[in-house]
Amino acid sequence: MAGMKLAILISGRGSNLQALIGAAAEPGYPAEICLVVSNRADAGGLKIAAAAGIDTAVIKTGDFDSRDDFDDALDARIRESGADMICLAGFMWLLGESFVHGWRDRLLNIHPSLLPAFKGLHVQAQAVEMGVRFSGCTVHFVRPELDDGPIIVQAVVPVLPGDDTETLSARILEQEHTIYPLAVRWIAEGRVRVSGERVLVEGGDPPEQTLISPAV
Repeated sequence: MAGMKLAILISGRGSNLQALIGAAAEPGYPAEICLVVSNRADAGGLKIAAAAGIDTAVIKTGDFDSRDDFDDALDARIRESGADMICLAGFMWLLGESFVHGWRDRLLNIHPSLLPAFKGLHVQAQAVEMGVRFSGCTVHFVRPELDDGPIIVQAVVPVLPGDDTETLSARILEQEHTIYPLAVRWIAEGRVRVSGERVLVEGGDPPEQTLISPAV
């Protein structure tokens, strides 16, 4: 029986894409990647996808007269692929309200902070500058507002004395590669339910939705 079909949207090197490809290759994983789309032709993740035998597409934002036109072209290509769900993996484009509503609760993002703290860009640098003791990453369903939506799973990492943006980013990224495939698995297994703006994972205790790095 075929698993849930995923479309992955990228803009860069494809680190989380690689993690999802690795997970999908494992026996019994309940999802498969049917398409990888980038808004940049030079995105390194396109080569990763092609090497794995996954269909790719480049849809450049600059080729369209408006944000809505780009979103419509992206939506059409994804639906053509037969994808059931979309995973944003370093996709540097804020999708419009119509697109987001069209994929409501089937559109995921991963963000390198413990949302709702530190939204937007350069969040690891913000965490270091603010002197927080813990940071981490969040997989969430996407809503039209920036880095907003029901939280599926989070991973917590320590911010160590002497950390800079690079060292903290590397520690968080390692956890991203764990929780993104985990969130997709839960959804593909039918274990995730959205109640209001809160995610409930069936068949597990609530602490299952928070991973604590062994370094803590």
